[in-house]
Amino acid sequence: MSENEKRGSHQDDAENAQQPSNDQSEQNNNDEPERKRPGKKPLIILAIVVVIMLIVGFWFWFTTRNQETTDDAFTEGDAVTIAPKASGYVVKLLVNDNQRVKKGDLLVEIDPSDTLAQRDQAKAQLGLAQAQLHQAQAQLALSKVQYPAQRDQALADQAKAQANLLNAEADYRRQRGVDPRATSQRNIDTAAAQLRSAQAQLQSAKAQVEVASQVALQIRQQETNVEARQQQVAQAQAQLNTAELNLSYTQVRAPYDGFVTKRNVQLGTLVQAGSSLFSLVSPDIWITANFKESQLARMNPGDKVAISVDAWPDMQLEGHVDSIQMGSGSRFSTFPSENATGNYVKIVQRVPVKIVIDKGLDPNHPLPLGLSVEPKVTVE
Repeated sequence: MSENEKRGSHQDDAENAQQPSNDQSEQNNNDEPERKRPGKKPLIILAIVVVIMLIVGFWFWFTTRNQETTDDAFTEGDAVTIAPKASGYVVKLLVNDNQRVKKGDLLVEIDPSDTLAQRDQAKAQLGLAQAQLHQAQAQLALSKVQYPAQRDQALADQAKAQANLLNAEADYRRQRGVDPRATSQRNIDTAAAQLRSAQAQLQSAKAQVEVASQVALQIRQQETNVEARQQQVAQAQAQLNTAELNLSYTQVRAPYDGFVTKRNVQLGTLVQAGSSLFSLVSPDIWITANFKESQLARMNPGDKVAISVDAWPDMQLEGHVDSIQMGSGSRFSTFPSENATGNYVKIVQRVPVKIVIDKGLDPNHPLPLGLSVEPKVTVE
């Protein structure tokens, strides 16, 4: 038998051997029950899930379509640096770190020795000026009586001089009109001398009357002296006020209600005028939120805002948009962008929006400045 015939014989035997096995497998398959097809229940569940997802998605879109939010928002408030206007050693320090103070409370007192001495000196100068003023006022009152009296006396002296002149003229005429044998040359010379003396006395009396008649000018001179003394009193009073003002500068008081922060002064510290002692933070807090310029289309002052604070997740604040800054944040930065350059790249700008807190904030425990918050603005 050839090699091919042997190979074919072996192949037939193998096929005959497999034939019963295949028949047995078909018989076993026929004996098994028919497999059930999947029902409609999974499809219904899938459809329900899809509908629920669509409803949730629509509800989320509907509830957030009029909301604008940002995570670039922080608490803000008034914070001023407290600095003295006087130099010296700190003799009283009445505040601690983060202490709440009221408007007008004494915070720090600087050694007032020098300013006290200046105030006492100014008081003495004021007293001297006031005494000189009283003296000038008394002189004015006296002059209103004295100068008219001097005028009247001058007029009386003038009348007396005129009478003496008339008497001298009459005596001179008698000496010249009598018989020369009834008088002497000496008597004639004496009468002539008396006449000339009476004439001179009359001229002097007239001059005195002319001077004494200037009563108004003389009184005005005394009034001017009083005015000068009044100006000296005013100058001394101004110096006293300045000294008292400088003395008040030694007491540093709170300009408004707030909290003391960043205290860098101790008892006994030598401070200079204008040096920083600490900062005072106002309890009036607001939110500065930096929204993208694309979020401002429908945002207006008065829109309601819901605010969450990162530091206190359970705290929920309510507020409203107070105002929108007239310029982006980069425009007012130290180094604003040069948009006119040739390599300009458009960047979405952010615009600060001031949000006032209306509800949810404890006035006794306001939020610190600079805390991160997330506002949600409901636009119309």
